[in-house]
Amino acid sequence: MASQIFFYLVGDDPTTAKAVSADPEWNNEDLKRAVGLVLHVASPLGITFHTPTGEELSTLPSIIASISPVGCRIDGQAVQDPQGPAGLPIVGSFDDIFPDHLGNHYCLFRKYGHVIKTTNMGKATYLTDDPDAALTENWRLAHKFLPAAMGPKAVRHYAPLMQDCVRASFPVFDELNARGEAWNVYQYMVKLASQTVGKFALGMDFGHFAAVDTPMHPLAVDIVTLLALNKKVTSRGEWYKALPFGDPARLQALRKTIYTQLQEAIDAAPDSGIGRLPLSEAAIKASCVADCLVHAVDEKGESFPPGLVLANMTVVTGAGYTTTSSLLSWLIYCIVTYPGTQDRILQDLIDADFDPATTEWTTELAHDRLPYLDKFVKETQWLHNASFQPGRTTKTDVVLPGGYRLPADAAIVPALYAIQTNPDHWHDPFRFDPERWDTEEVKIGRHRGAYLPFATGPRGCIGFNFALLEVKILLSELVYRYEFAREGQEAIEYDPEFQLTRPLNLFVTTKKRTSWPEKTAAV
Repeated sequence: MASQIFFYLVGDDPTTAKAVSADPEWNNEDLKRAVGLVLHVASPLGITFHTPTGEELSTLPSIIASISPVGCRIDGQAVQDPQGPAGLPIVGSFDDIFPDHLGNHYCLFRKYGHVIKTTNMGKATYLTDDPDAALTENWRLAHKFLPAAMGPKAVRHYAPLMQDCVRASFPVFDELNARGEAWNVYQYMVKLASQTVGKFALGMDFGHFAAVDTPMHPLAVDIVTLLALNKKVTSRGEWYKALPFGDPARLQALRKTIYTQLQEAIDAAPDSGIGRLPLSEAAIKASCVADCLVHAVDEKGESFPPGLVLANMTVVTGAGYTTTSSLLSWLIYCIVTYPGTQDRILQDLIDADFDPATTEWTTELAHDRLPYLDKFVKETQWLHNASFQPGRTTKTDVVLPGGYRLPADAAIVPALYAIQTNPDHWHDPFRFDPERWDTEEVKIGRHRGAYLPFATGPRGCIGFNFALLEVKILLSELVYRYEFAREGQEAIEYDPEFQLTRPLNLFVTTKKRTSWPEKTAAV
């Protein structure tokens, strides 16, 4: 017969206790899950049960026998509201965070704990550097078409497209080399990444490498501007977003412009003749993602709803090149900052028998035959990750690991930089060392939530297969052809109010290679 037991969160008054009907046949895990559901505990297996005097109740019979409400601790902690800097009137914590929000957030976690609260013009945001808290979200995708169109099987047939795009940029970099000019890495990586994504997503040639000074396509420019405005507007209070002038009004107008441009591009996307092929087959034969979404059908013969094509192509196109351009920029930063790294990447290519005259890129070459490159990309994403805040919004009040309580409708941000440099989970967290990925500590002992370059779960980055293949191909082609050197030694700045972390003032020179190392002798 089920027993009714009352449970409350230690830190709250026992009078807030809520009833749970416990079956005597349950084990402790069953009870924890039932209590967690009632008390809104995100990770219920971290619950421990206690008497009013603090004694732990470790068995179900002892809990059932309790005549007083049973207290619940989360990971040994009483429930608490996240702390953070008090801030100033109106602007809130702005001065405590910007301009170096990566470094300042890291310091705030060390001061206030693993979940902190910040405010900006009336908007409260919660951030965490705890891998357990970062893994608690549980969302589902709204449809099935986009994952298939960007899955590993679909992406592999775009490898030749990536190869063609980067090689088409060589005349521009050759000319910069001939001039002896330094160039801004981010500006050219935006051009290169958007050129690649434009063809991948829309079958569209942006023409970014017709000449050294060719301007960016208006759609590519508008999407970057949209991300900058979106970050500014959404990081402030709801009242600010509703203003009919200034950045909020510009954001609304720009969205309409981009939607019009994208719809025209979707309508003009090349039709590969896939007809109404099943999604799994269409994804590996389509000319581009737009072609797949418009023409493919699911197992029931149903097409992707036309009303969702535009919204999803906005994500594929915009997120596709803004993230990879930032990542490519940080990869180049690392090869000119950490001695020996570009030589190791070049040696990887030589040992894999890479020859630009005969080699055709495949996923097997990019992911399986270039071991140092794989570790180098992982290390760059770990220490210089382009994405900072894969934010989520709570649907109800919720208690996170460690006992931190958030209210309903709160924005919670796993701060990736702080998670991935959290000294509780990483040894020597600020040292750039690609070889760490071969250690047992990282391969076996690493917390599964301590490395989240593409976030995780159903709401993780849907384009990670494309992004990883793209950056490996593009970087490899560039390093094989050019030797990179940094121009100037000023500290690298990033835009704190942009959606992504991107190096703004990184300049390099490139020297076209005339000789290459010998293949490593077999051991």
